[in-house]
Amino acid sequence: MSVRFNRAYLMDFIGGDEYRALEDRVKTAHLALNEGTARGGDYLGWLKLPEEYDKEEFARIKDAAKRIRETSDVLVVIGIGGSYLGARAVIELLGSQYFNELSPIKVYYAGNSISPDNLNNILKLCEGKRVSVNVVSKSGTTLEPALAFRIFKSMMEERYGKEEAAKRIFVTTDKERGALKHLSDIEGYESFVIPDDIGGRYSVLTAVGLLPIAAAGFDIDKLMAGAASAMTRFDCPDTEQNDCYAYAASRYILGEKGKTIELCGCFEPAFYMFGEWYKQLFGESEGKENKGIFPASLIYSTDLHSMGQYVQEGKRILFETVVRFKKPASELEIDTDEDNFDGLNYVASLPMSYINRQASDGVLLAHSEGQVPNLLIEADEIDEFNVGELIYFFMKACAVSGALLGINPFDQPGVESYKLNMFALLNKPGYEQAGEQLRKKLK
Repeated sequence: MSVRFNRAYLMDFIGGDEYRALEDRVKTAHLALNEGTARGGDYLGWLKLPEEYDKEEFARIKDAAKRIRETSDVLVVIGIGGSYLGARAVIELLGSQYFNELSPIKVYYAGNSISPDNLNNILKLCEGKRVSVNVVSKSGTTLEPALAFRIFKSMMEERYGKEEAAKRIFVTTDKERGALKHLSDIEGYESFVIPDDIGGRYSVLTAVGLLPIAAAGFDIDKLMAGAASAMTRFDCPDTEQNDCYAYAASRYILGEKGKTIELCGCFEPAFYMFGEWYKQLFGESEGKENKGIFPASLIYSTDLHSMGQYVQEGKRILFETVVRFKKPASELEIDTDEDNFDGLNYVASLPMSYINRQASDGVLLAHSEGQVPNLLIEADEIDEFNVGELIYFFMKACAVSGALLGINPFDQPGVESYKLNMFALLNKPGYEQAGEQLRKKLK
């Protein structure tokens, strides 16, 4: 058993009767997911994906990833939100936040902002390097990635010529329609599919995440095996037996008690981007109809020296989800110093992972005693199998959390508001009148 939910730090906050009171609602959510009748049921393709994925495309992903690694020094992944967060989360969790310094292939992420400085810096990093591009977009017209791709397409064609550039540009998009699919067919780019029944933030185990992850050198067979294990393990409607549902129920109960801000924390800096993916998963899924828990993320022990004071003694509206790995990817031991100049001989000869574990135990105790409930998610180690399980665990917990809130956890209607304003202010055809009205408001 790898990923599991430890309730040890919840005993003072949630009683067994509170879980029992939710049993029928959890079972209803479970059945609705399995029968496809849940709200947003058109987007449940992720649920059985670890076993029912397209094996032919999976083989093409591995082949394309191999070619990218053999012919490229740099892979530029162009996408925003779920189109890149999942891939980056996995790559940096498995390979560390220093992945690009340690790996023979560098992975850079473009199209997730509209900053010219950011894009120019990525272009500079590509100078003198062999480059491949993976553009990820369902429509091909989302502003941020479309801008970046237009620039990189031009750069690639200027550097390699259209024919060779086409061999180095990989497209992940809709199966049949959209601007990017149309362009891909014309130019002859190799393309992969964003399934119609899987939303962006649930798409990391599709070609959206798998191609960059495989190109970075990680074993996507093991990643999918971990997700398949989680799919089987967390398919029981009983919160006593199903850690995933117990976690979802715990979040809901705490939210009803006024704990409306969740801090997703980890004692591994490599977890940073996974926290960013977690924020999108839960924030975009739950934040609607004036409901939902606000997700944030912290890295410990680093953030104990900035946010630790607030967590310990600030407003009691917080709870924490802490992810902890039993075994690190590598180990380090502290030497004894004859002069003991820093007073650290008391930890000499101890593995640093043991010190980190004791630090995390101390933090969990301090925060829970400070009335900040801690939901502890434990995994055996940082490898593809455990990360695959962790991804599926959180996606399914999010789906059940949304059901308990009574909302659709698979749409994001509020995202369109800022886009409409942006298009109007940029005078996109058809938005001119709206643009005039907005400019009057800005005066």
